[in-house]
Amino acid sequence: MTIPEADREQLVTRRLRAAGCVFAEDEARVLLAEAADADALESMVAERVAGRPLEQVVGWAAFAGLRIVVEPGVFVPRRRTELVLRQASAALAAADPTGGPTTRRGPVLELCCGAAAVATALAVEQPGLELWATDLDPAAVHCARRNVADRGTVVEGDLFGGLPASLRGRLRVVAANAPYVPTDAIPSMPPEARLHESWLALDGGVDGLDLHRRIAAEVGAWLAPGGTLVLETSVGQADATREALVTAGLRARVVRDDEVDGTVVVAVAP
Repeated sequence: MTIPEADREQLVTRRLRAAGCVFAEDEARVLLAEAADADALESMVAERVAGRPLEQVVGWAAFAGLRIVVEPGVFVPRRRTELVLRQASAALAAADPTGGPTTRRGPVLELCCGAAAVATALAVEQPGLELWATDLDPAAVHCARRNVADRGTVVEGDLFGGLPASLRGRLRVVAANAPYVPTDAIPSMPPEARLHESWLALDGGVDGLDLHRRIAAEVGAWLAPGGTLVLETSVGQADATREALVTAGLRARVVRDDEVDGTVVVAVAP
């Protein structure tokens, strides 16, 4: 007997709700839309109930109106990171207020890119940018290359380590969602993150700011004069992130967006 669509949605919703999924109804609709048949639906629901992030189950995450490919084990783009995208876009617009060709705006880099959601969105928003992305995690690099495709270059490396020397002193914008979770806080994170995303994408060291301090120390050599770094952080860490960048010689300010629960530090090179 065929189960009516409405009844299937209710059944899936109940299973997800029982598993503790906060947005069970919304997730049920996504799973029903993505499943090719009843067997596929059962497999996907079982994965979600077991704790795998919905985005890894269906293979994509919604970000800035796009579907970003997300593979198993790769950090899932969060909506709050759309603030990084908006600030990076604003910095690019300010670099060329005449609205000329995007090629005039200089190279752009997404650092610690994960699935490269920001780089992909920038490529769609502003075709023609010289676009780079880099990550230390080979799984993330593979995923990022699927998203960026032929619109930019994704390299594997530790922060700026995998980039060609020709980019030094030329980057107009660096956008980064570097790990900023304190090591001791990771075990208390939701299982979707701590069990199914790489700790490389989460672990920011004892106070969560190890990568922020490293970026602050290194980014000045890579930014063009007047170039901008947009670095995601948290409300509680924002002042310390800003101070690290000011100490490194950049002008820095904190930007907060309550709607997406996002916080970034925007820093400009001399």
